[in-house]
Amino acid sequence: MDEKTIPLDKLPVDVKVHLNSGKSLGTTLDYRALFEQTGEAVLIIGLNFKVITANPKALQLLGYAEGDLIGTAVEDLMMLDESVGRDVILGNRQQATEQTLKRKDGLIIPVELSISVVHDQKAMPAYIQLVARDITERKQADRALKRHMRALSVIGEVTAGLFRSPKLDQRIPEVLETLSYAVGIFSCAIFDIKNGPVQVKYQWTDQTAANFEVEKVITPFAQSLAEMPERVFSVTDVQTDCPAAANISLLVIPIQGTLGFWGFLGLFDRDDRLSWLPTIFDIVQTTANLIGAAMERVHYEEVLRLSEARNRIIVDVLPDVLIRIDRFGRVLDFFAKSDHPLYPFRNAVLGRSLLGLFPEDAAHKLLGEDNRPFAAVERLESFTLPQVANTFEAELHPISEREALIIIRDITERAHLDQMKSDFINRASHELRTPLTSAILMADLIQQGGTPEELDEYWRTLNSELNRQKNLINELLMAGRLESGNMRLESAPMDLMPTLLDSVNAVKPIANKKKVTLAFESAFESLLIWGDKGGLQQVFINLINNAVKFSPENETVEIKVTLDEEMARVSISDHGLGIPPEALLHLFERFYRAQNVTVAEVPGSGIGLYIVKSILDGLKGTIQVHSEAKRGSTFVVGLKLVK
Repeated sequence: MDEKTIPLDKLPVDVKVHLNSGKSLGTTLDYRALFEQTGEAVLIIGLNFKVITANPKALQLLGYAEGDLIGTAVEDLMMLDESVGRDVILGNRQQATEQTLKRKDGLIIPVELSISVVHDQKAMPAYIQLVARDITERKQADRALKRHMRALSVIGEVTAGLFRSPKLDQRIPEVLETLSYAVGIFSCAIFDIKNGPVQVKYQWTDQTAANFEVEKVITPFAQSLAEMPERVFSVTDVQTDCPAAANISLLVIPIQGTLGFWGFLGLFDRDDRLSWLPTIFDIVQTTANLIGAAMERVHYEEVLRLSEARNRIIVDVLPDVLIRIDRFGRVLDFFAKSDHPLYPFRNAVLGRSLLGLFPEDAAHKLLGEDNRPFAAVERLESFTLPQVANTFEAELHPISEREALIIIRDITERAHLDQMKSDFINRASHELRTPLTSAILMADLIQQGGTPEELDEYWRTLNSELNRQKNLINELLMAGRLESGNMRLESAPMDLMPTLLDSVNAVKPIANKKKVTLAFESAFESLLIWGDKGGLQQVFINLINNAVKFSPENETVEIKVTLDEEMARVSISDHGLGIPPEALLHLFERFYRAQNVTVAEVPGSGIGLYIVKSILDGLKGTIQVHSEAKRGSTFVVGLKLVK
């Protein structure tokens, strides 16, 4: 050998061990027994920096069989350049240092290394002793502690960031990213499986594994998760299609909140690196709970948002005025649609007392006396307000003892309809009573007898009055069927001309009796339209009969048929009273009668034109009115042609 080496089996039993300065410790040791049995890995290095021998612990640590390590350069074990390695060895003789050693299989082991020079009996350096202590577990504990501290910082960030943010759902991916960095994983996701397929709600994945698909990884385990959603689920050696994360470990933690279950928090790591979980699992679980609380808040915010939107839609479509007041009657809030008659008063009433806005009796009815706390619903059935012609009703609903909501409803139309109904009942009673009275009188006269001429007149009058009563009853029944939807109209191709002529002929006896001429004019013998025969007969008989009724004696009622693009038009004109302009808007309303008709005492129920309009609407037809006071009216019915 070029350089002096001392094999272990040739070393003397008694050696003086000198550390650093080379001075004897004055201790005699059985070096072989200590060398073989010590729990530390001991390497004996020659002065040429090659391994002379190693104890069993060192062989086990480095993965070598006995004899395989002899002659290996120390730089190869420490993965250092020759000059650097020797400087490291000789420069660290004073204290234990942390180094790394390379096993035979290539794995790197962190160790705490103590170095000493062994001298011979002549106090000359004989060889170098390396004592290595495996600190892998300590390093893992240090890394776990660092992850623990990072996870703690995540808790702080989650708490401070999530619950301070006005948009929690937008911050949750940021939290997942921070959590992933803190615990050293490449992907983190929140997902749910309660409605079938895996649904990823939030996800963060490192750019190095951008193609990683959470759904594909979770799907094989979805049934197990669904069966035991409250359990923590962990699995290793999961194969994926993502090249950057082909073999992963998976941890799934249920996310719980005060309202219940909010899904799962999934943590994805490359290879089998979930050994850190026992040390910081509680922290990760706490993070999951915080995310659950955040998702719960997101849920609350969404519920509130939807509730506010729903309430706003309801308020927007309400035709009513809403007024919020305090217990002293001051207006706190006011809402009305822009087309409401009270809308212009909004800015003028805020902050004012209801007592100055409502009639005194109406205000006291709603508010009560002595500013007492609101306790029950109060109703005001009908009232009017200054400078507004409409009629209103109001209800006060307590919100609390100190606040209430007043709902004001415009009932002008309803009041008008009620008045029309009342007028109709009076007219109908009169219309029904008059022919009935006349019929009873004629029956009495017939019983008393008379000349043939008298009896013939009595019978004609009786028949006329009974027919008049029958027509009125038929109109009432038809209006009822239209209201209830029991009158069915079937629009089908039909010839207009026979139906129109039958209607004209049906009214002729009445016209002849009143000495009114019916003039029919048409260039068409046949005209195919969409309609319902029975319904159109009601329309034409009603309109022609009205024209005769409102025409003076010796006048003419004209019925004309024309074509206008895709429509057949039937116009019915009279030369009677005419219709006032203000009455045209209400002409087809139930029970409506123009004032000039009432003054002229022309009999009628006020529902005939309502029936006409309802039938034409059902047949997709139209009706137009042209009128001039004291000069007559023209009603034009439009019906679609069959092509």
